Amino acid sequence: MVVEAFLSWTDKARAGDRAKAAKALGAAYVTSSLPKDKQAGAYMAMSYLLDDPSPKVRQALADALACSDDAPRPIVIALAEDQAEIACPVIINSPVLRESDLVDLIGRGSSTTRALIAARADLSAGVCAAMAEIGSECEVMIMLENLSAQITPFTLRRVSERFGEESEIRNLLLDRHDLPADVRHTLVLLVGEALASAGIVGQVITVARARQIVQDASDAAVTLIAGEASGQERSYLVEHLRQHRQLTPSFLLQLLCTGKLDFFSEAMSNLSGLEERRVRSILATGRNHAVKALYQSTGLSGRALEVFIEATRLWRQAAEMPYGGAVQRVAERLLETFSNTESDPSVYEMMSMIEKLLIVDQRQRARSFAEELIAEAA
Repeated sequence: MVVEAFLSWTDKARAGDRAKAAKALGAAYVTSSLPKDKQAGAYMAMSYLLDDPSPKVRQALADALACSDDAPRPIVIALAEDQAEIACPVIINSPVLRESDLVDLIGRGSSTTRALIAARADLSAGVCAAMAEIGSECEVMIMLENLSAQITPFTLRRVSERFGEESEIRNLLLDRHDLPADVRHTLVLLVGEALASAGIVGQVITVARARQIVQDASDAAVTLIAGEASGQERSYLVEHLRQHRQLTPSFLLQLLCTGKLDFFSEAMSNLSGLEERRVRSILATGRNHAVKALYQSTGLSGRALEVFIEATRLWRQAAEMPYGGAVQRVAERLLETFSNTESDPSVYEMMSMIEKLLIVDQRQRARSFAEELIAEAA
């Protein structure tokens, strides 16, 4: 009879009065101030208010139920599918919305609905994955800016695949400390391509020169990324580079000469099919024939094979010395030993890389020395 009286009253009451009643009804329900025998009636009354023609009424009900753990889930879901201003407090705050509810809302909801979900606190990994698959650039940006969202490496890869060419999303991804190394490598290459094709760059230097500068910077960045990768991430990056045909002799030699031995060993293991532990043992203490066989199993031959064998020997020697400068010593010796390489394009490319590596190392050492002198003078 109470429900009947309420429904009869709502047919005659003004929208403002109905909104006050809806707010009071919702608050009474979630605070358990209603007797148990009245709760079913209150639920029925709230269900009726979902079809109220005035948005003010539905808005008041949404505000009353949005933050409660005890709000009736079917009613909350219905409010979440209402127009944006009504759905907003429910989507952003309601603890009764499950992961499956949010995924469904992402799939069938509007762009505004997805944007609200992307801003929700503590988004689960499943919701983030759905957003990465369906969301627009704007919606995905909101998710990436949501520091409490549980975004997995898989989701970050998918975001990179869909929006890696968009500068704002690319920057948000590159700022993340948990970005997988293979994704970071892909984005670095995209940054390089964007810089090389930028109009302002073409006005200052030639296209060929710009591409060479960008290529050198990209190679240096990839080497740095490789040196920081660890564990399973290192394996992913090695496989990623292999699939993109970037485990070139020149790149591998750069890894070896700069002491990125963990990544170099992983790459050799990938290319040769040997266990990484076995590869490490051969590189560290293996005899000449074992080292040669290892490199031959990766496809190296001729003068290029000789370069890697000599680089391995030089690095072993440099590693045993108690003072720094290993990169410089290894690079200088390789350039002395393989100075006449014009007839072999692959070796010539490797020696050009080594020469650049030596110049960078020397400049870095000079910069460090100057900084020390300035610090002492101060």
